[in-house]
Amino acid sequence: MEPLPDASAAPARGADDALADAQGRLIRYLRISLTDRCNFRCTYCSPAEHEAADGLLSRAELAHLVRLFAGLGVRRIRLTGGEPTLRKDVVEIVADAAATPGVEDVALTTNGHRLDELVGPLVRAGLGALNVSLDTLRPERLHGVSGRGARLERILAGLDAAAGRFRSLKLNTVVMRGVNEDELAALVRYAWDRGALPRFIEQMPFGGGAPVPLAEVRGRLGAEGFALTPDPWRGWGPARHMRARDRDGREGLVGFIGAMTENFCEGCNRARVTADGGFQACLGGHDRPDLRALLRAGADDAAVVAAVRGALARKAPRHHMEEAGAGLVLLPMRGIGG
Repeated sequence: MEPLPDASAAPARGADDALADAQGRLIRYLRISLTDRCNFRCTYCSPAEHEAADGLLSRAELAHLVRLFAGLGVRRIRLTGGEPTLRKDVVEIVADAAATPGVEDVALTTNGHRLDELVGPLVRAGLGALNVSLDTLRPERLHGVSGRGARLERILAGLDAAAGRFRSLKLNTVVMRGVNEDELAALVRYAWDRGALPRFIEQMPFGGGAPVPLAEVRGRLGAEGFALTPDPWRGWGPARHMRARDRDGREGLVGFIGAMTENFCEGCNRARVTADGGFQACLGGHDRPDLRALLRAGADDAAVVAAVRGALARKAPRHHMEEAGAGLVLLPMRGIGG
């Protein structure tokens, strides 16, 4: 019921050329969106279809960027989307990243629709960590959240196939007001049954809806019979963890990601490459140097690195996503990759 430690969230300072933002936070974790297409229509992500106008980064371009970032101290690569398993070359992309010198861990975030058929190939390619979105255990609710193309039985079959196959398996639940707050305890137990770490995520303002504060989430778990105590375990990402013990004496970790009410920016170690090849230093930012354009124009690695360092030098101390709708327009989550 507990993952092995991913790595320290604040690794020791490396070589002088390691990436750091304007606040001196080291960037060791790169999230790469493989596509902005998705076969689900999740309300909290971006309900409208969107696709990179000038094409996605090719497998060769992705491998080039992974090598470049690994040389700058990035140690973890997470492949996201959209839905990354819609890429026909997703297994090959995983293998390329896993074989890159300096990369310690390759992770994938998926909606689980193709997971059953891909577990074996992904394991053989070197995928170490897997996150699966699971917002409800009720088929009718899943259709309301993610559209008619989302089939719960396929997601659950994929999770059964994945159980015990990866170093880290996490189930991500976006808590939505009036939608799934009554399933939190069931989702924790479902994850634990499969050796997975359940994580609850505050809804962010990319597709509408109000966040359910994590304090309320913890309160609901307490009301369902879980005794919660803080736990110092940290992974690569922004989650904070608590040790939960239910009425039957069963216990394990539960993760909480509070972008809105418990700002997670202080220890940020992440940056993103978007589906259209933009470099995004902050999830809630608009500064996006076009790495795809640089690569396709024949720019050398020094020019690409200069663009990346420039964006990091302009990175604000924290996001301001709470200002969405009041002058701040956020880019679609589907293209950013979360």
